[in-house]
Amino acid sequence: MKWLLWLCFLVSTVSAPVAAQPNALLLVARPDLVDPNFRESVVLVTQTDDGSTVGVILNRPTAAKHPQTGETLYSGGPVMREVTVALLRAEREPEAPAFPVLKGVYLTMHPQNIEPLLAQRAGNYRLYRGFSGWAAGQLDSEMQREGWYLLPANTELLFRKDTAGMWQELVRKARGGVAMR
Repeated sequence: MKWLLWLCFLVSTVSAPVAAQPNALLLVARPDLVDPNFRESVVLVTQTDDGSTVGVILNRPTAAKHPQTGETLYSGGPVMREVTVALLRAEREPEAPAFPVLKGVYLTMHPQNIEPLLAQRAGNYRLYRGFSGWAAGQLDSEMQREGWYLLPANTELLFRKDTAGMWQELVRKARGGVAMR
């Protein structure tokens, strides 16, 4: 199965230091996925050194605003909803821990990375409350039950201003044969 090969590739690239090749993909919930945490969601995911999978839901803006910047906060997922997570663009690897997602794009919850972003308000990031996470092997099980489509991630999609209709668009794309199965 192509998705299993892709996940194996992700595991092999993550075992190197943080400066390793980015390793991300999109999980697009299939229409029959009923879990309320992920129904009609598009999740950017990457794997950690221990084989766990973490990410954020791209298409769930909330009514909440960040108290310092007034920017919309997105719901990143059901894990640690009280924690601020940032998806950021950077020319250099952040100094504090961060997951490489795509070239020049990182996912972090480390305050040493987030505080400078909030101060500059440059628009090169998106803020989330909480994140999505799967223990080693858990996502594999969900994939075997065909809960998700897999699609490649790209920077344009990650930072799209209007996420309304994103899920429907990517389901159509996945059904059109672009998905990694």
